[in-house]
Formats: sequence, structure tokens, C-alpha cells
Amino acid sequence: MVSDEDVEQLYQRLKEDAESAGYHLNPDRSFVMGIVRGLLTNEERFGYMACPCRLPSGVREQDLDIICPCDYRDQDLTEYGACYCALYVSERVARGEAELRPVPERRGSKPGPSPEKPVVDLIKLSKPVWRCRVCGYLCARDEPPEVCPICKASRERFERFM
Repeated sequence: MVSDEDVEQLYQRLKEDAESAGYHLNPDRSFVMGIVRGLLTNEERFGYMACPCRLPSGVREQDLDIICPCDYRDQDLTEYGACYCALYVSERVARGEAELRPVPERRGSKPGPSPEKPVVDLIKLSKPVWRCRVCGYLCARDEPPEVCPICKASRERFERFM
């Protein structure tokens, strides 16, 4: 069972992480607390914080795209001013200068991984380049970081970019 104390602790962590990375949580605190409770409930059920506004499969590898922050957050913020569940909002929404509006579900419209294609060797890199699927952060190193320094997504949310 998710306690009020657990909800408050995660809320504070999400708020700090969001603000340090230039993101904003929805200013409606009671609404956000419901989303946070849903994230913690999903973590208890499945072992990961799947978006509470979506139906997770229960298989982490199949749900990586909807683990908060989801892969669709930034595009939703840019186009609609909020992510699908409205946990994250644009600066204009956070300041009350814009209204929240419905965000269509992107999940399922994203093309799957493309088959391996030969890559023209234009540049010799000493390390592979890894891309965070959530925020687009790029880094060149042997392995992806444990946690994205920008959006705090876990290592498994990275894909080899180059």
C-alpha cells in the first residue's frame, strides 16, 4: 500500500529533478499527487513506474517507452503544452498563461526498431554514441550512463545512436 509519506517524498524528488532540468510539474498539486500515487502503485505492481494513464503490460522491456518520464513527454510538451498524463507541463501552462488541452496517445504510432542498415563510415569514432530516448541527450562512451543527467531516465532508456 502506498503511503502519503511515500507520495510526498516522490513528489518532492520529481519536482526537484524537473526544475533542475528545466521541466515543470503541473501546478495543480492535488492532481499531481494522484499521478504520483499512481506511479508508486505501478511500481509496487510491476516493479517500475509506468505512466498511470496507460495500461502497462507488466513486462518491463515492453513498457520502457511508458516508464516515467515517458519517451513521448518532450514531443507532447512541445506540441500540446503537457505530457499525456499532464504530470509535466510547459512553462506557459505552469505560469497559468496557457490552458491544458487534450493530448492524443502517441503510443503505438511510433515505428518499431528499424532493421540494421549498413552505415557509411564517414567518421571514425573512438566510442559509440548513446542517445536518451526520453530527452535526446547524447553521450560518447563505451556504455550508456546509469541515469540520464538531463531527465533522470534509467540506462535502459538509451539507444545506440552512432
